[in-house]
Amino acid sequence: MKDISISTVLDSMNGDTAYMTDMWENCVDEKNKRYTRSKFSDALNILEDFGYLKKYGYKTESSYTKLKFIDAADQIGFINNVIFTNETKIKKALVKLDSKKIFIVISKDLNTHKLNKHAIKDYDLFLDGTKNMLGLSSSILFTIKNSSNSELKKELKSCLKQIKDFLDETNEILMKFRGSNERIVLQRIINNKTPEPGFLKI
Repeated sequence: MKDISISTVLDSMNGDTAYMTDMWENCVDEKNKRYTRSKFSDALNILEDFGYLKKYGYKTESSYTKLKFIDAADQIGFINNVIFTNETKIKKALVKLDSKKIFIVISKDLNTHKLNKHAIKDYDLFLDGTKNMLGLSSSILFTIKNSSNSELKKELKSCLKQIKDFLDETNEILMKFRGSNERIVLQRIINNKTPEPGFLKI
């Protein structure tokens, strides 16, 4: 997976509204290269899910507008809905994974593994929810850094703590009773889905 800067995506709009194609052409990485169109589209979808953008239209004709919340309470309410949705997703997956071996084969060097076909659906659900929560944490840190609203910052820090406490708890449940090799592989996978503050994994 690759990191993409939230500010780079938003700056590619050159205003409050822009066509997806124009944004994609304007957005480049640290090596001055464009992201693949599909990866850039993934980043836009994530930013829409996290309340930064609103999409209009379809495919190459789509455009995006920056969302503006009425006040801090409105923005925190939106974020809490995202947290609740992903908490529910992770909890649902954990119930099924608790009694299942996730990997049926792990190589001695721990670099390759084979998933248990009976656990794939719940494992993917767990990873999706976890990736979303990690991305949301990164986006919250971005907002805290760039906001001058002290009330909003205070509430966002509370959201961050809620996410961290939940992920710590679910990680402990996931790892419990698993062998050391399986725990190492699982932790590596989760770590690889953790973006730098202000970035998204795509």
